[in-house]
Amino acid sequence: MCLGAMFVCIPIGVLADAIGRKWTTLLTVIPFSIGWLAITFAQNTAMVLVGRFLTGMAGGSFCIVAPLYTSETAQTEIRGTLGAFFQLFITIGILYAQVLGFIFGVKLFCFACLAVPIAFGICYIFQPETPVYLMKKRNKEGTESAFKRLRGKDYDPSGEINSIRAELDRQEALKGEFWPQLKTPQGKKSSLICFMLMFYQQLSGINAVMFYSGAIFVDAGSTINPAYCTIIIGVVQVFATVFATWGVEKLGRKILLMLSDGAMAFSTFLMGIYFLLKEKKMVSDETITGLGWLPLLSLVIFIIAFSFGMGPIPWLASAELFPPAIMARMSSCAGMFNWFLAFLVTIGYAPVSNMAGAFTTFFIFTLVSASGVLFVLFVMPETKGKTFQEIQDELGH
Repeated sequence: MCLGAMFVCIPIGVLADAIGRKWTTLLTVIPFSIGWLAITFAQNTAMVLVGRFLTGMAGGSFCIVAPLYTSETAQTEIRGTLGAFFQLFITIGILYAQVLGFIFGVKLFCFACLAVPIAFGICYIFQPETPVYLMKKRNKEGTESAFKRLRGKDYDPSGEINSIRAELDRQEALKGEFWPQLKTPQGKKSSLICFMLMFYQQLSGINAVMFYSGAIFVDAGSTINPAYCTIIIGVVQVFATVFATWGVEKLGRKILLMLSDGAMAFSTFLMGIYFLLKEKKMVSDETITGLGWLPLLSLVIFIIAFSFGMGPIPWLASAELFPPAIMARMSSCAGMFNWFLAFLVTIGYAPVSNMAGAFTTFFIFTLVSASGVLFVLFVMPETKGKTFQEIQDELGH
């Protein structure tokens, strides 16, 4: 799945610039549907792998184009909130799959998953193209029509149109659509920030923590069915991400990211201490049993912290910071980097833990998250309440 998502990121950025954000998003319904059908009627392992690869392609594509569509259609005042809704619905989707996976058999579960992209396609086809894309294509009538669809028929879009046009004209003055603008201060700084946020998101240890979640519940002395445990985690993620939809505009991106990274560093440090004591037998078994609540508390803190900051905001940042002319392709590159790191962490976590101990990997995650606080504090600009032009002006200084 990670490989499918990784390989499709670059082509999807080019496609989004060629045919638009709307139609690129709609095209993801095809691999989603074929992938779930392949898994549903799989006769062997190869068909399951093909299905996973195709759904990974669709999911990776969606992670690029959905935040892009949101950022280019939302008003400045609510852009962050709507951007955080992307991660919110990911967590709702995860919970949906966890609950139905517990209730249904394999085939019925796959059909329930197949129904989601089909229903999405039917609803989404009636949505307009983004005004920014239409402006890039110099479709003035289409731009005004899109704004009125999005803001209301009595809305005067002239202010937003002038702001977008000014930024596009400034970029067109560079006489290039990609490399010249990537070499500008705005292009360089936005690339550094977005790629590093993807790095901090994946190297925070989210996949490792989720991998260990079942064992953590057992260590805590829980007698709850493991399936219920995963559902509990899913519910916690949803409610924590709901907070992000509020906080991203009230508190700002930087505050949420620093709080998120700081809390994740604290929680993985506690997990590292627990597994160090356990694996090195530094205390008695009775003491370890008595400390069973510690990894459970750390898990809850980590999931909440990730969900309100490091989960949603890196994807939002990619759709806010890049200059409009290179946004689609550079968001795709950042997305590919994210999925590549997810793949490395997924396949590398167990071997490293077996060789050096789980405590070592959790201490590494602690250092990564702690350094993320400093990076956000000193390098990342606050984008709350700012237009695309204001963001680019700040990046250029």
